[in-house]
Amino acid sequence: MKRILVPTDFSEQAENALKVAIKLAKNYDSEIYVLHSMEMPLHLASSADSGSLPESLFFIKLAEKRFSDLRKKDYTEGIAINEAIGHNEIYEDIEEACKKNNIDLIVMGSNGASGFKEMFVGSNTEKVVRTSKIPVLVIKNNHPEFNIQNFVFATDFSEEGRGALDKAHKFAKKVGAKMHLLFVNTPADFKTSSQAQAIMENFVRGMGVENYTLNIYNDTSVEKGILNYAQQINAQLIGMGTHGRKGISHFFNGSISEDMVNHANMPVITFKI
Repeated sequence: MKRILVPTDFSEQAENALKVAIKLAKNYDSEIYVLHSMEMPLHLASSADSGSLPESLFFIKLAEKRFSDLRKKDYTEGIAINEAIGHNEIYEDIEEACKKNNIDLIVMGSNGASGFKEMFVGSNTEKVVRTSKIPVLVIKNNHPEFNIQNFVFATDFSEEGRGALDKAHKFAKKVGAKMHLLFVNTPADFKTSSQAQAIMENFVRGMGVENYTLNIYNDTSVEKGILNYAQQINAQLIGMGTHGRKGISHFFNGSISEDMVNHANMPVITFKI
């Protein structure tokens, strides 16, 4: 976690994400990269007319002013922040920045229930989560402290999910969190306790996972099970795997990713399967 990328539109939610990223940077001696993708009017972005240049420069200067304001914030003191302005779609700029700077973690903000719904369903951030090979940590609220002690990692315990678990385990170990591997049992895909336990034990066997628990939680839906279990153990973070363009709902039926994150009052981190 030496290099952390924080995409920003300079909103309060993006600032919440930056604050968390800086807390991580201070704990793990990381570098911070802040990226702003320009949202210029279409006629400026597509026009080759030199007459539009002054107006384009206005948007660039505005972004630079906002970067300058960020550097003056108390919470950024003592942290070197690398700034960049992108000119493509945000997910394209993020992908390019990750490759260029060898990014280890992306931290992004969201503005509550409606924001999460928009973010995970057809929006730019959904594209980032779906396509990113880098773990994506989504921050919903302001966190005066960011101390992850209990980390719920929800999975279907299929073989192809091993890669995501390995990444999640490395993250948990890095932040000193205990992992709670979660299998949610629902009426639609019911398994007996012994069946579920055998699946989980086989899944983790030989993976070298440390400091973890195996958990079966019965609920009416997977998303409710994740949320209820996370609340029950007072977790500070929920994690899951993503599968390319199939996204978070690869192993969760229907709109679970949307429903679950809409109601999650805690950070969510995703790992590419």
